[in-house]
Amino acid sequence: MRRARSGLLFVLLIVVAAGPAWAQEPYPTRPISIVVAFPPGGVADNTARPVAAVLERILKQPVTVLNKAGAAGAVGYQAAATSKPDGYTLLMALVSVSVLPEVDKLFGRPQNYTREQLTGIARINADPSMLVVRADAPWKTLKDLVEDARKRPGEIVFTSSGLYGAAHIPMEMFIKAAGIKMRHLPTTGGGPMMNAILGGHAQLVMTPVSLAAQHVKAGKLRLLAHSGSTPVAAYPEVPSFKSQGYDVEYTAWAGLVAPKDIKILRDATRQAVKEPEVINSHAKLETPIAYMDADEFNAWWARDAAKLAEVVRQIGKVE
Repeated sequence: MRRARSGLLFVLLIVVAAGPAWAQEPYPTRPISIVVAFPPGGVADNTARPVAAVLERILKQPVTVLNKAGAAGAVGYQAAATSKPDGYTLLMALVSVSVLPEVDKLFGRPQNYTREQLTGIARINADPSMLVVRADAPWKTLKDLVEDARKRPGEIVFTSSGLYGAAHIPMEMFIKAAGIKMRHLPTTGGGPMMNAILGGHAQLVMTPVSLAAQHVKAGKLRLLAHSGSTPVAAYPEVPSFKSQGYDVEYTAWAGLVAPKDIKILRDATRQAVKEPEVINSHAKLETPIAYMDADEFNAWWARDAAKLAEVVRQIGKVE
């Protein structure tokens, strides 16, 4: 009996020791979702879909894009940040992922998520924002716009993808730098935002090149300035805000993030951005790939988030 108990104990010890090895299944073994916190047609969606298609081929598992729009991105960001950290729920985040927790702090609200719940897998692209006006607007230059806005405070309407979103923040930076007042028409994402200006509900918008390019080429929209520190490759003739005397510098980026860093996913994404589908889709949108691997991306993201937190505090509460 004593030998039997010893043998049973020995078997149990082996099972306990081997348990973690048995629990670690290879990745991936089932479908993966990439959450996009905005409706179809915006920057996050346009970036996520070609990346998902290539990752599906590399990882040999279905990779689907799941649009979870609402609250300027907070709904989708929270869903991804609070998901199980197993690599099967990813997020194609925009710069607003850094901003929204700071907005919650500003209003004294419970945070839907924190940036610390997410880790960067890879930055995919990064573009300055472009100040775009309707082609039938009277302003040919940034100076024209500012002068008109000073004569008609609060009458000129700008649109955005949502309060404190990736199109709202840089516009507020410009409004403050220029000392002017405008009326804000927020929407629920990049697609609805562009519909607002194309439909005549707003006169201007601050947007990444990718959303404006086809409409600029079609003669429906006009570019007045960009928020970068160097010329925009596709539009070298468009001046920066800084070159025109306004202290506005802002980068709209899209990156793949998740609740947990997974090396296989990092390697697959590094390979994906080199594939023709991803390169060509970015070229079509006139948005160059600005890839950063996880370590570099996370360090850069921390610096960028700190800068944006300061901007949110400067803007203050906007109802």
